[in-house]
Amino acid sequence: GMAVALAVALAVALVPLAADAGKDPLLNVCMDAKHHKSEPGPEGQLYKQCSPWKDNACCTANTSLEAHKDQSYLYNFNWNHCGVMPPKCKRHFIQDTCLYECSPNLGPWIEQADSSWRRERILHVPLCREDCEEWWEDCKDALTCKENWHKGWNWATGTNRCPWGSECRPFSQVFPRPKDLCEKVWSNSFRYSPEPRGSGRCIQMWFDPAQGNPNVAVAKFYAWRKRSSPGQEGPAAPESDRAVRALPWAVLLLLPLALVLLPEELGARG
Repeated sequence: GMAVALAVALAVALVPLAADAGKDPLLNVCMDAKHHKSEPGPEGQLYKQCSPWKDNACCTANTSLEAHKDQSYLYNFNWNHCGVMPPKCKRHFIQDTCLYECSPNLGPWIEQADSSWRRERILHVPLCREDCEEWWEDCKDALTCKENWHKGWNWATGTNRCPWGSECRPFSQVFPRPKDLCEKVWSNSFRYSPEPRGSGRCIQMWFDPAQGNPNVAVAKFYAWRKRSSPGQEGPAAPESDRAVRALPWAVLLLLPLALVLLPEELGARG
């Protein structure tokens, strides 16, 4: 009868809506930068700390290998610019490189960049509180001569050296709080989030891939928030909000069908 026809039509009407949600330009994307793939996809052999992203990555296996080297070809960047960086500190910078190169979940924070080596960058990615604090804790005694590592180095030798007149000091002096390290070291690529890991409201640099990638849901939340209310907290949850917005379309699509079927049903009863 009509009820079955309407149910079928409703299902059909919702298929394109679901497909649309899958093609969100802010979700599952790679930024247009120096080493990124154009599309995310599986990479069987991602190296060590980059391996959590192997099911769906923006980095190649070779990029993941280079991310672990002291002097990698990725950016010719030298972690040991103030003597050898302690391994417990360096692992956070490696993890940060893996997140940057491999994550397909940074779309809501991709912005245009005006540098020679990349057309896009990330800005204000909300990094989970623990990720920031552990990074700072493990690096507080390491030495550096600069607060912003994106620019201002002496590149005369082809690798970054401390600029003339700068002195090597402990991280804890250059970056007094975890927030300073996370936000300043890569010129606001990250924002220190007060939210904890697992909250679904902050990006994790460290996660256990056996539990799935927690950043997928976080990107969805911020993509929805960016669209629904730029600069404001949205009151509803993304999924329910999408369903509510989908409803009028479904109803409009079904209306003509109902008008066609209704007389038939009534006629059959008469």
